[in-house]
Amino acid sequence: MSESNAEAVASAVASATEAATEAAAGGWRRATGIAGVAIGVVAAGAAAGVAIERLTVGRGMRQKARLALDSAGPYGGLRGTPGRAYADDGTELYYEVDDVDPEAESALTRRRRRLFGRKAPAPVTVVFSHGYCLNQDSWHFQRAALRGVVRAVYWDQRSHGRSGRGVAQTREDRPVTIDELGRDLKAVIDAAVPDGPIVLAGHSMGGMTVMALADAYPELVRERVVAVALVGTSSGRLGEVNFGLPVAGVNAVRRVLPGVLKALGQRAELVEKGRRATADLFAGIIKRYSFASRDVDPAVARFAERMIESTPIDVVAEYYPAFNDHDKTEALAHFAGLPVLVLAGVRDLVTPSEHSEAIADLLPDAELVLVPDAGHLVMLEHPELVTDRLADLLARAGAVPAAATVDGYGSTSSTAGPG
Repeated sequence: MSESNAEAVASAVASATEAATEAAAGGWRRATGIAGVAIGVVAAGAAAGVAIERLTVGRGMRQKARLALDSAGPYGGLRGTPGRAYADDGTELYYEVDDVDPEAESALTRRRRRLFGRKAPAPVTVVFSHGYCLNQDSWHFQRAALRGVVRAVYWDQRSHGRSGRGVAQTREDRPVTIDELGRDLKAVIDAAVPDGPIVLAGHSMGGMTVMALADAYPELVRERVVAVALVGTSSGRLGEVNFGLPVAGVNAVRRVLPGVLKALGQRAELVEKGRRATADLFAGIIKRYSFASRDVDPAVARFAERMIESTPIDVVAEYYPAFNDHDKTEALAHFAGLPVLVLAGVRDLVTPSEHSEAIADLLPDAELVLVPDAGHLVMLEHPELVTDRLADLLARAGAVPAAATVDGYGSTSSTAGPG
C-alpha cells in the first residue's frame, strides 16, 4: 500500500473517531453507516480486492453464495459431551469432551503404562484453546481427525461461542486480561480434566492463554502437562505488529483504534447493523487476515467469516487492549524439557511467524514448523499439515501410539514435514 493510501487509512480512522464522538452525543444513526469500516480499518489494504469483486459480482449473487456455502459447508458441526466450568468471577465457561473410542483405547494402554507407571493409567487429555474472535469450532479439522483416538476438551473462551459474557466485563466494566484467560483455562481443566496427564494446544490468543496458565500455575505444568502445541501465537511485543500496513498507517490506527472500539462497543446493537451492511467489505478483510493461499475452499473461508462475524463488537473492544499488555516470555521456561510444537504461517499478518521463531529460540528442543503458504488460520488453511504435526506431538507424549491413524487428515509419521 502506498504512502498516499496510508494517509487515507489515517484519515479514515480520524473520521471514524469523529463519528464515534458525534454518536455519543446522539448521532448514532449516521455513525452506524461507517461503523463497519471503522472496525476493520486496520485491514484497509483488503478494500481494493473487495471493490474489484463488487464490479464483477452482484450483491444479490454474493448473498446467495454466502447462504449456499452456509448450508453446504459441514464445518463446525462436530459436538461432544457438553460441560460447564465457572471462572473466578462467576463467568460460565462452556466446554465439550470427545472421549476415546473403547476399541482404540485398548491399543494405548501399554504405551501409557510405560510412560506414566500406573496400572490403570488415566487417559491423556488434549485441551484445545481457540483464538480471538473465534470459538472451539476453529479446530474443526483437527477434531474430526482425532475424534475417538484421543480424549480431547474443546472450550469457548469467555464471551466467545457458547460461553457466557464475562461477568467482570459486564458488571464491573473491567477489560479482559490474558492473565484472566489463564485462570479461566485452569477452571476448565479443574472441571473437565481433574486428573491425568494433559497436552495443551493453543492457537493465537489461545496460545497466550496457555502461557498465562503456565505463568500462574507452574506446578500444574510440572506435575501434569506432558506436551504443548503453540500455533500462530506470540509471547509478547504485539504492539510492534504492523498488520501488513506501512508505518504511518499503523501508527495512526494504534493511536485511535482503542477509543473507536470503546465508543462503538457502547452502542453495540446499532453498530452490528452497520457491520451487517458492510458484510462484503468484512468478507474481504477477514480473508486477507486469515488466509494466504489463493485456493482456500470458499466454504472454509465462509466458515471462518461466520465465526468472526459472531463475535459482538463490544467483545472485540473488551479484548483489544489485552494484546498490547501481553508479555509471557518468561513463562515459556515452564515448558522447557517437554515435547513442544511451535507452528506458524509464514504469511501471518496478525501474529507474524517471527514471533513463533522467538518462542522456539527460547525452547531449543521444540519442533518449529513454518508453513510457507499460510496465514493466521493455518489450522483451517492447511489442516492436514497441522494435524500431522499435532499427531506426531501426541505420539511423542504418549497420548497415541506411533502407528495410530487420524482419519486421513494427517499421520503420526515422524518423517512428515511441512509440504
